[in-house]
Amino acid sequence: MQIYLLLVLCVLFWSANFVIGRFVAGEIEPIELAFFRWFGVFIITFPFLVLHVKKLWQTLRAHFGILIGLSFLGIACFNTLLYIGLQYTTATNALLINSSIPILILFFSFVILKKNITSMQVFGIILSTLGVIFLVLKGDWQTLLVLDFNRGDFWVIGSSLCWALYSVLVKFRPQHISSFEFFVTIVALGVIMLLPFYVAQGYTLEREWGVLKRYYGVIAYVVLFTSVLSYYMWHKGIAHLGADKTGQFTHLMPVFGSFLAY
Repeated sequence: MQIYLLLVLCVLFWSANFVIGRFVAGEIEPIELAFFRWFGVFIITFPFLVLHVKKLWQTLRAHFGILIGLSFLGIACFNTLLYIGLQYTTATNALLINSSIPILILFFSFVILKKNITSMQVFGIILSTLGVIFLVLKGDWQTLLVLDFNRGDFWVIGSSLCWALYSVLVKFRPQHISSFEFFVTIVALGVIMLLPFYVAQGYTLEREWGVLKRYYGVIAYVVLFTSVLSYYMWHKGIAHLGADKTGQFTHLMPVFGSFLAY
């Protein structure tokens, strides 16, 4: 029961991140928000990183490929692509696209992990996906005929693909380090990946200080709740339930997202 509660809280925190990303669109640029988010996490976890630097460095050398890949998908790309998409797309489109994550996880589990897909799983995913679409469309199925897809939707699709693939591949992470040690490692790698893109934007110190002063609450939230706590809860769920079952909890996002947006 505890693991289910953690996953519900995880999705609740991520739903708020979804709303926040839309709320600050145009005020904080996607690369800015993504970099502030993960650099904030890096600052918080830096003392731990220093204390265990030798062990984590040895782990990185021995498992460089999978750690780089997971960092690229789960840290550098996932939320950055989502924040970019939220600059352009509607909430309806984004929520519909996001509801595909459980299906994508099941597909990648079948292809990569050779995990059998049962008829009950297929039925459950179809049923829950239809339920999500029904909620998003407010019961009016004809809305599907007038949906206007734009470039933002493709960024959100990319974000969903990254997270689904990450959730499956995380099974191959080094098992001799703890979940927190793993998290600290991929965060450090992700910040390094994001840094060149952030610097290339040419932001001035005056602008960045103004953004931090005005949106310190937003940045604090995405650092603590949607990053540190949510990633811990999601990995806990994958470890206990598997990626396919954990992924089903993303179908709660339209419910939480609609309430929080209101």
